[in-house]
Amino acid sequence: MAYFDAASAVPLHPVARQALLASLDEGWADPSRLYREGRRARMLLDAAREAAAEAVGCRADELVFTSSGTRAVHTGIEGALAGRRRVGRHLIVSSVEHSSVLHMADAHEAGGGTVTQVAVDRTGAAAVESYAGALRPDTALACLQSANHEVGTEQPVAAVAEVCRAAGVPLLVDAAQSLGWGRVEGDWSLLAASAHKWGGPSGVGLLVVRKGVRFAPQGAVDERESGRAAGFENIPAIVAAAASLRAVRAEAAQESVRLRELTARIRARVPEAVPDVEVVGDPERRLPGIITFSCLYVDGETLLHELDRAGFSVSSGSSCTSSTLTPSHVLKAMGVLSEGNVRVSLPPGTAGQDVERFLEVLSGAVAGVREKLGAPVADTVVREDVLVVDSLGKRCPIPVIELAKVIGDVPVGGTVRVLSDDEAARLDIPAWCEMRGQEYVGEEPAERGSAYVVRRLS
Repeated sequence: MAYFDAASAVPLHPVARQALLASLDEGWADPSRLYREGRRARMLLDAAREAAAEAVGCRADELVFTSSGTRAVHTGIEGALAGRRRVGRHLIVSSVEHSSVLHMADAHEAGGGTVTQVAVDRTGAAAVESYAGALRPDTALACLQSANHEVGTEQPVAAVAEVCRAAGVPLLVDAAQSLGWGRVEGDWSLLAASAHKWGGPSGVGLLVVRKGVRFAPQGAVDERESGRAAGFENIPAIVAAAASLRAVRAEAAQESVRLRELTARIRARVPEAVPDVEVVGDPERRLPGIITFSCLYVDGETLLHELDRAGFSVSSGSSCTSSTLTPSHVLKAMGVLSEGNVRVSLPPGTAGQDVERFLEVLSGAVAGVREKLGAPVADTVVREDVLVVDSLGKRCPIPVIELAKVIGDVPVGGTVRVLSDDEAARLDIPAWCEMRGQEYVGEEPAERGSAYVVRRLS
């Protein structure tokens, strides 16, 4: 088996395992106590904090450990918004932030606050100018990820931090995907990350709040972790998290070069091996190990099962793999194809032969899924000079398959009206038009669902 889902979680690093086992015997006591066992636990906790702070590039007293990266994000956003409540209640986020950030934005809006969601381009990158334009006198906080978890695109954090600093607005950075590869540059104000992303144990996050940032912890607090993370510290897991972060950083420069070569190989060869595929994300400004592509006429869930049977663990942003049947908010914000989506995220140590084997298997897996779908015959009628395709009640990728089957029957300049009640069609039909050189006229209301109008150009 080849595990290619490192963007979700990385296997425990050998150094983390060693540190965890060693500290189970030494770090079990209450670090707030003055007796010998407590002092020993406090020494382990302080050493882990110093090591993590050095890796982040902050002061040790600016960093606290939380129960997860999500908890760090939630605490950071809540505390920064509360600390600057007198300034206003306006929050800025990008449209491709992790769901932990967007869920907090929704909660803030539901509580009476205002939120501006900054759009991104087709590579998934936010523009510095967009953040500058979103700043207002009542802006309390801005959030921007260091790199995207689904497509690997790196964000202009340093430039956005400079703009925010000039406006007197703190910037919170979700660095979960990138911290194992290096420090986040720029004059940011708050930072959150999660240990299981770099080979530490799950259940450990970290939150950094720079000195001078107005911050008011919300909810019940206690004396631990500066009042910003209530509860008894999991010292063995924290020690393992800090040890693994230091270890992966020592390996990062060499491993980054190797993984970039492997993902570049995938990026170049997937379009050659698989017809009708769109590779997404920035080709240059990206994390070392993540590559994402989408395949037309493919059910993402079925494709993932086929690849799993072939020995490859990958993930997907396709709506077909979601219980809500809605496409990934990241792919939707980018305006790219979502059907048949595959995210390959290589963990450190990935062997080149595993990548070669994946490339050999992929084309057959995609072809097999397309064959299983059988490209069902579309229910079509001619209404005046418009061809109508009834795809109501059919899930992605069937509406696009049926559109592709009938477009050749339409004269150049003629239109096809695709009826669909599948949420993914709103994203996938325009993406198909761009890939196929056809004109997407737009979406119209229909008695059920929506009508997506496409004009044949060639």
